[in-house]
Amino acid sequence: MATEPQQPKGQNGTLFSLNEAIEALDLAKEASRITQAKAAFGSVVVLLSIIRVGFLLVPIDQPMTNAVYRTR
Repeated sequence: MATEPQQPKGQNGTLFSLNEAIEALDLAKEASRITQAKAAFGSVVVLLSIIRVGFLLVPIDQPMTNAVYRTR
């Protein structure tokens, strides 16, 4: 019985999925012959790259119970 490689969980899993999606869209952009499709693929790649950077900057594994909220 063949086993599939396990995908990382948590933030690493999300980053892994984002990287895979970005690579797939890059391939689709290169393979496309339609200018509008290339522009759309490029825009989505940029958006996913921004999301990926956001995941690297925000520690999502930390619970929000330690956050300090200011109210008036």
